[in-house]
Amino acid sequence: MNLPALGSILDLLMFLSLCLLILTGLPVVFILTGCAVVFGALGIAFGVFDHFLLGALAQRIFGTMTSDVLIAIPLFVFMGIMLEKSRIAEELLEAMGRLFGSVRGGLAISVSLVGGLLAASTGIVGATVVTMGLMALPAMLRRGYDKPFACGTICAAGTLGQIIPPSTVMVILGEVLSSAYQQAQLAQGKFSIETVSVGQLFAGAMLPGLMLVGLYVVYQLVICFLKPALGPAIPPEEGARVGLSEVLRALVPPIVLIVAVLGSILGGIATPTEAAAVGAVGATLLAGLRIGQGPAWPIWLAGLAAVAMVVLGSSFDMRIGREQVPPADRAAMVAAGIAALALAYGMAVALWRCFRGRVLHAVASSTMTITAMIFATLIGATLFALVFRGLGGEEMVKHALSGIPGGTYGAILVVMLVIFVMGFFLDFVEITIIVIPIVGPILLMMGIDPIWLGVLIAMNLQTSFLTPPFGFSLFYLAGVAPKEVRTIDIYKGIVPFVLIQLVAVGLILAFPALATWLPDLLF
Repeated sequence: MNLPALGSILDLLMFLSLCLLILTGLPVVFILTGCAVVFGALGIAFGVFDHFLLGALAQRIFGTMTSDVLIAIPLFVFMGIMLEKSRIAEELLEAMGRLFGSVRGGLAISVSLVGGLLAASTGIVGATVVTMGLMALPAMLRRGYDKPFACGTICAAGTLGQIIPPSTVMVILGEVLSSAYQQAQLAQGKFSIETVSVGQLFAGAMLPGLMLVGLYVVYQLVICFLKPALGPAIPPEEGARVGLSEVLRALVPPIVLIVAVLGSILGGIATPTEAAAVGAVGATLLAGLRIGQGPAWPIWLAGLAAVAMVVLGSSFDMRIGREQVPPADRAAMVAAGIAALALAYGMAVALWRCFRGRVLHAVASSTMTITAMIFATLIGATLFALVFRGLGGEEMVKHALSGIPGGTYGAILVVMLVIFVMGFFLDFVEITIIVIPIVGPILLMMGIDPIWLGVLIAMNLQTSFLTPPFGFSLFYLAGVAPKEVRTIDIYKGIVPFVLIQLVAVGLILAFPALATWLPDLLF
């Protein structure tokens, strides 16, 4: 047997071993690393793997750990968990439920809208599903809602944080896709490299994310109109009217945070990492305002100081080290320094209140755990991809995709199908860092727009939270659902919403401008 054929066999066995071992339930990071080590050793023993390739591993790991883009991950996670602890979701659900309760399916519509707002502010699927499962599900069941319909609505709304930016999956996908795009250009002999930024992906996902919320709401309105028993309206005499002040109190904080984070990214004012830091500070201030006791003025002062610093920074030249500084710029620097002190004081008050309320420790611990899991998986996948390519796997995948009928669209459809099937067994992080480095460069060499490809993958990855047997949203909801809700009710309920997500993928495939129009306009 010649060496290339032996390398292809080892590659295929390596991928099959990965798929089979994942079914055992072992942590994926150990499976990825173990498969890479075992098959790398076999490749060296049979002379089909150059062990000098492993010399690049340390550099790749160092590049991953020091990536400016990936710093946004712990900041976005911190922001989401801190907001979840500040009870914003509870106020939103209560206000929206009372606002739409008199409409057939109104509670389901309110859950979808709140899911969209929480997605753009927190982006933490587990926290969103658990919160709405504890609050909205009992209310929906008391009002006579169909169990599968109610469960499916909550699970689907909770996953919106994966497609509506800012989201962790977009940060990881942006980093992996950017590397794949660079490899594709170098392989084509292009040395003037174009890049893909996380901000472009955020912009590309905005319209598809809002479209998905719209599809959910349209489905809920139509199905409840055709079958009123699925989601009966609350009688007017039973529904308490909600005042404008209550709606504003519930809506303004998350909307302000969304504008601050997303607006700064899409407006070119800040990078995603800088915007994530703004979000973490804003979430801490909001939590300090709602947790514990004490005057509210330090928090409001800090918020005004943060706004003042942004305005001063965009209106004046505040660079230090200049020989001549105009009086206006000097005054702006002094004002910015005072604002920074006010912001630091407000942050100290907010952090102290979070500490006294036993919130800060839980947020920090959860942030550390989630971040460590993501980065450990990234490192394991880096080693796996290195060995897979070293055994000739990239060429094998390239020949397989190029031989698919239908050309570029045929290859995309096959990759989308593989990602969808893998979503039954893996979560979005694992799929992103296993599949994209392998198939991404090959697809991009076919001339596919990287933003369009990224949004397609992100929309497809969202289904991994809903598809049994390992859909995380299903487990989150099952853990907090009332006793009368069976697992089969949850599984039945998510089927229409998975189909809606596949329709959304189809629409993005048919109309690429849904994903590319806004990035082209802004960037």
